[in-house]
Amino acid sequence: MNVGKTLFAQVMEFVPWKTFGRIVERHKADAGMRTLSCADLFRVMTFAQLTWRESLRDIEACLAANQTKLFHMGMKASPVRSTLADALERRDWHIYHGLAQRLIARAKALYAQDPSVLELDASVYALDSSTIDLCLSLFDWKTQIWCAVATYVLIAIVKKELQLEASLYTCLQILSVSIFEKTEISCALQPDRSQREIANPANQLILFDF
Repeated sequence: MNVGKTLFAQVMEFVPWKTFGRIVERHKADAGMRTLSCADLFRVMTFAQLTWRESLRDIEACLAANQTKLFHMGMKASPVRSTLADALERRDWHIYHGLAQRLIARAKALYAQDPSVLELDASVYALDSSTIDLCLSLFDWKTQIWCAVATYVLIAIVKKELQLEASLYTCLQILSVSIFEKTEISCALQPDRSQREIANPANQLILFDF
């Protein structure tokens, strides 16, 4: 049971943190960084994707408004916009590419018997390209893309490992409005059978307009 843990914290338990740590160490990515580690940046970007934040200003405002809940995200404080921008500029995108690839491999193994649900390889994702808004900034946007891909695949893994009947879209919708709720994730991510799913889902992969 995960009584007392937010839905976000429970989702984060499915991240292969030891593997991610080895990737970070291999790139020496946290060396000399005094704020916002690679892991914290991933947590922030995952939060942004799941709650559909559309800019760094949006992320900053939302996290600042939920300061008391950040501990349950695994963070000590809300990063300011300049810190986020600096982290996105300085972090090697290969770190998040490596994490995404690890998650993709795990998802492919889980969905081996049902490839139509999730078709993933190094360059093909179960994402509607029409939902991808490429808002290029002054710094490398690949980190955003790979964090978004990793987030999407992570939820697919959660759905499969918990054997949830809800569609991936429904899981994403529920998380978007209840990320800080403290309830068992297997109970929370269930479809409301009285509701029909919207034909055109909202953005699942958002790149921020700075």
